Amino acid sequence: MESKLSLEEFRLRLKNNTEIGSPKAALGQVRIFPISGGIKPFYGFFDDNSFSLTVNSTKSSTNFIIRGKYESINNRLKVDCIVEPGNKYKQFWAYYSPIILIVAINIFFLFFAKGLRRASTIVNLFLLFMAFYSRWNEERKRKKLEQKFISIFEIR
Repeated sequence: MESKLSLEEFRLRLKNNTEIGSPKAALGQVRIFPISGGIKPFYGFFDDNSFSLTVNSTKSSTNFIIRGKYESINNRLKVDCIVEPGNKYKQFWAYYSPIILIVAINIFFLFFAKGLRRASTIVNLFLLFMAFYSRWNEERKRKKLEQKFISIFEIR
């Protein structure tokens, strides 16, 4: 991908829009109380040719990290980046915990609560909704992070 920005402008936007710290940190003091004024949109680190960023928010954190490299080739800034999961266990929990709960609740209703068919149907419908919602929500957060990165750094 290419950015409309020059190399210096790209580095300046990285500096102005990134709170420095490890993107894999769960909740650090820097994320709750930013040191440098207002809350910046990204949290992570960068250097002269690479970056690793995530969303800088304590309310709606994401499990995804944008990792990439950038370089100037023929006065054009080439940006190679990928959005990847930051923590495999969190992603596994978000995707598969509703399915595990569905199986566990159905085993409970099968062996211990044979007369509660209506309750098991309501619980199963709720857990199915949660299974679809958790997957949709994780994908939405990934797309939102990617769109924010593309808009701030003017990538085409």
